[in-house]
Amino acid sequence: MTAGPTIADTVVIGAGVSGLSFAGWWRERHPGAEVVVLEAEAEPGGYCRTVVQDGFVWDYSGHFFHFRDPAIEAWLRARMPGQEVRTVVRRSAIRYAGRDVDFPFQKHIHQLPLDEFLDCLVELYFRPTGEAPPRSFGDMLTRRFGRGITERFLRPYNEKLYATDLDRLDVDAMGRFFPHADIADIIASMRPRPPGAPAEGYNATFTYPAGGAVQYIHALLRDLPAGTVSCGEPVTAIDLRAREVATPRRRLGYRRVVSSAPLPRLARMCGIAHDPAVFSSNQVAVFNLGFDRKGPRDLHWMYFPDPAIAFYRVGWYDNILPPQPGAPNRMSLYVEIGAPGGAVLDERALLARVLDDLRRERIVTDHQLVAHHHVLLDPAYVHITQASIAEAARIKAELAAHGVHSVGRYGGWTYCSIEDNMLETRALAHQL
Repeated sequence: MTAGPTIADTVVIGAGVSGLSFAGWWRERHPGAEVVVLEAEAEPGGYCRTVVQDGFVWDYSGHFFHFRDPAIEAWLRARMPGQEVRTVVRRSAIRYAGRDVDFPFQKHIHQLPLDEFLDCLVELYFRPTGEAPPRSFGDMLTRRFGRGITERFLRPYNEKLYATDLDRLDVDAMGRFFPHADIADIIASMRPRPPGAPAEGYNATFTYPAGGAVQYIHALLRDLPAGTVSCGEPVTAIDLRAREVATPRRRLGYRRVVSSAPLPRLARMCGIAHDPAVFSSNQVAVFNLGFDRKGPRDLHWMYFPDPAIAFYRVGWYDNILPPQPGAPNRMSLYVEIGAPGGAVLDERALLARVLDDLRRERIVTDHQLVAHHHVLLDPAYVHITQASIAEAARIKAELAAHGVHSVGRYGGWTYCSIEDNMLETRALAHQL
């Protein structure tokens, strides 16, 4: 006779920021509730994981927190006793045709060669506005900034990042994270910035712990009872009618499920009919590179719109966290390369190309590579389209009717920050 399922009040799928923060919020409101967190990987954290190798501290990618809600930041810091958390004023630039232009590009076109500056300015003034709303993200860029700015930076950079045609994406594909500017903003930015003036954009300042981004995961785990998180236990199926979750180890009955798994994957696990072609995304190959000596100073990351360069962004960990006393002062980079979802990447060949391009861009000169690490994020950035918005809303509503709630960047098939994930799961805990 087959044993019945174990009963849990709440099953959480995924031990990343979204899943762990919901588990924490829920137990804070319901101290006696049984919460089981199921994680397919061997350790918690999702993409918010840290690698310590040969004296370098690297994340799976550049994970920097940009807090807007002081209560969220205070809640996390209270759970990180003894951990140094630095608040950093961002310094970023764009490598354009051999020169460095301040970010965001659209506010600093006066730093271009005179003929290109004038072309951008004229195209901006005579941009094709039109009365009908923009048809796509690419169309929005041209209408808002003109062809000069769009074709020099905004289109080539974002098509490298997303690994897709911007005319496929929804107008609001990047939401509040896209640095909008009107003509008045652009003209005003031509004046020299006063000394000590704050950086611009949603990520003008960011925080980063000395032990890497995984320290935030440790903070989220701090209040959860031992045994709450079960790693190496993927969910294979969810029976919505019976309200049971199946894994290779057991069956769990549930009152509610909160999942941060990619939405199309969750739909498959639940047997919900959907159009998989609606959901596309890119993948991002990340190379963490350690060199024998320091490189550029006072720069946190740089953008590369040139399609001939493999990577779209390079970041300097060593300019965020200085070395410990007595430790060597070395250059520590993360390098990000966008690729279409499903593409097969040759890690060795890609690393060789990355090193060549770093030399070409004078980031690396006679430096010696002393350590490296590679990770592939797939999915990385989802492609938000009108079709994906509609299908995601339909699937999420059907799941919620059966007590399954899909959250986070991939569960919501959206573009959001780590803090947004925490705010979303806190709101869900209150709602439920």
